[in-house]
Amino acid sequence: MSGPAEPASTADPAAGKPSGLVTHYFADVKHGPLPALLLLLTIVTGLVDAASILALGRVFVANMTGNVVFVGFALAGAPGFSLAGSIFALVGFLVGALGAGAAITRMSVHRGRLLRDTATAEFVLFVIAVIIAITAAPMGSTARVGVAFVLAVALGLQNTSVRRLAVPDLTTTVLTMTLTGIAADIRQSSYAVAARRALSVLCMFAGAIVGAVLVLHVNVQTPLAIAAALAGIVAIEAAVASRHPAAWHDLS
Repeated sequence: MSGPAEPASTADPAAGKPSGLVTHYFADVKHGPLPALLLLLTIVTGLVDAASILALGRVFVANMTGNVVFVGFALAGAPGFSLAGSIFALVGFLVGALGAGAAITRMSVHRGRLLRDTATAEFVLFVIAVIIAITAAPMGSTARVGVAFVLAVALGLQNTSVRRLAVPDLTTTVLTMTLTGIAADIRQSSYAVAARRALSVLCMFAGAIVGAVLVLHVNVQTPLAIAAALAGIVAIEAAVASRHPAAWHDLS
């Protein structure tokens, strides 16, 4: 007589089924491939902020908390901070956030298409920033302000759209609450939650260190070009994932 059937949870991993962590990031029932794609955008944020801080006059284009502080430093006369760059970055971020907010209210409630359109717009804006940086090299103050503005518009779009997508612990631009969650919930968090938060931090760190190395040893255009390429990948993958109906598409 054959023994009792093996529970599904202990099935042979060689059967071709992805592991729980892989499934969580690429084929989650609730969020589909959004977690993996938002991790790519987190890398983009690290790349872009590294370029903006190191090459555009100490300007944040993704982290507006830091940028507000930099405006204060510049107004106080601290050397090395660009008042115009910080102000235009703030304005650009608000323009991007406003545009994304208006688009979200008009478009269909579809998370995949929202991410596709956002990443496509980011790709275009990053390419524009690269073109400005190349044609204006070596960049003067006006060109640096222009690049900061364009990048901030892109990150304003990203921040607003990601906020609407509402994937837990994957804001892509600000890690304060993610780090708080790692420390405050360390005893209560599940493995999946802790891994998601840690990966978000690591992706931002990776983008920042790669961006810094490229700016310091190559040029500012290279990390921006890589950011454009990653945004393009996100746009393509989101478009492909949106082709067939799925439960995670619903934005309502």
